[in-house]
Amino acid sequence: MYLANMQDGSKSALPPKDVERLIFVVQGSIALSVESGTTHSLLVDSYAYLPANMKHSVISDKPSTLVIFERRYTAVGDYHADLVVGSTDKQPLLETPGEVFELRKLLPTSLPYDFNIHIMDFQPGEYLNVKEVHYNQHGLLLLEGQGIYRLGNSWYPVQAGDTIWMAPFVPQWYAALGKTKSRYLLYKDVNRNPLI
Repeated sequence: MYLANMQDGSKSALPPKDVERLIFVVQGSIALSVESGTTHSLLVDSYAYLPANMKHSVISDKPSTLVIFERRYTAVGDYHADLVVGSTDKQPLLETPGEVFELRKLLPTSLPYDFNIHIMDFQPGEYLNVKEVHYNQHGLLLLEGQGIYRLGNSWYPVQAGDTIWMAPFVPQWYAALGKTKSRYLLYKDVNRNPLI
């Protein structure tokens, strides 16, 4: 997970062989061209998942900030992930029984995909109702607002632009503080056995 600050007209290189990529636009806009010849315009809160070895190019239309996730794809059986291009606001709100935050998943939950990106929205004063512990690692970028994050027995004030990496089995908890909503983008391993 990294931030890419692109100037007007900047271009990206391809990731290494067998590496999948997800691009999320935080600020500005980009033109994404894929090997089929299709070009997609990605604005703020838009994203694209590019399967491993898919040829593509990214050109910024103006100064832009992108969150980019790159990782070696973990194949399973004959399943193959497909290109996904979307916008956060077009993804359905998912039920979160017992919780108050709003949740959207940006990628399909089907077996070909070995990670997912969640967008979580909290109104001021809202918080996770339980302290969570997960077997998988997480990467988080606070996109809007501010709050406090608990990792293990430590408490961390966070604001828009801050990132957190959460190791497996570390207890975690979040509360939104301030007068505006907070939104974070969360990376999560899925659909693969973490012990293999």
